[in-house]
Amino acid sequence: METRRISLYIKRFLFNRTSREFLVFAFFLILSGIFWLILTLNESYEKEVKITMKIVGIPKNVVLTSNETDTLRVIMRDKGWILIRYLYEKNRNINISYKNYDRGNGYGMVSSSDLKRLITQQIEMTTHISSVKPDRVEFFYNNGERKRVPVRWTGRVIPEQLYFISHVQYWPDSVDIYSSREKLDSISVIYSEALNYVGFRDTLIVNCKASHPKDVKVVPEQLRIGFYTDVLTEESIDGVTIKAINMPPGKVLRTFPPKISIRFVTGVSQFRTLRPEDFTVIADYNEISQRPSDKCNIYLKEIPQGISRATLPLKQVDYLIEEVE
Repeated sequence: METRRISLYIKRFLFNRTSREFLVFAFFLILSGIFWLILTLNESYEKEVKITMKIVGIPKNVVLTSNETDTLRVIMRDKGWILIRYLYEKNRNINISYKNYDRGNGYGMVSSSDLKRLITQQIEMTTHISSVKPDRVEFFYNNGERKRVPVRWTGRVIPEQLYFISHVQYWPDSVDIYSSREKLDSISVIYSEALNYVGFRDTLIVNCKASHPKDVKVVPEQLRIGFYTDVLTEESIDGVTIKAINMPPGKVLRTFPPKISIRFVTGVSQFRTLRPEDFTVIADYNEISQRPSDKCNIYLKEIPQGISRATLPLKQVDYLIEEVE
């Protein structure tokens, strides 16, 4: 019953005079659109087409330190329907023979004229190449020489006020780099790309790339960096022993008091793990012997990582030098 109702509705629509006029109008509108599209696509245009370039025929003992593949941006001029095919056709690429373009000493180069010649082999004879970017392709390689170096972050990473970065972790914490011997000797660390994160309070995990010169290959190139935050607090720790340095044999330096407190700023979680033995306060016998006085100077020599604004309540203390057998 429902099918008959739909069929009857369609017949009434098709045989209705207004509907017939609308269908005729739509037919000629579509037909004119097709003619307009054909005429338009038959005109000449310029369009940028991306072509993948790949270096092939690399010997087994050679490691490319630059990218093995790259993308060429080619400005082409031809009829519209041909350019549309170039834009949407997949797997359009050119292969660069390593052997043909190796210049020696870890360097290879494909000139602009060679690039155009290789691209011309992949396109129609009617297509004109206006420009190719980059205008030449360079590649770098070595014979497997590498070096392992640590990873460090760079950029602007600032947590919220009253928070600070207590610890940074890297995955991986070091990478292998491939380049010329001179370049390997000059690189001691690989940095991340410039980071920019401001105003966070919880742990921040960042996925980024390694930053490196174009003639250096980094494995792996993808990095993961964790920034762990803590709340700043001003605290003090008591019982830090004053140690004597440069004491000659047979003599002992005694200070009054023998132990001292230190005031500093650190994170709440780190403060819970601190001990007096983590700090070093010294008195130097050489300084005392050269400038004798009733009091000796004391210095804060070592503090744990993550401690800031560490201060001593006293800069001088009473002392006594004893002879021992």
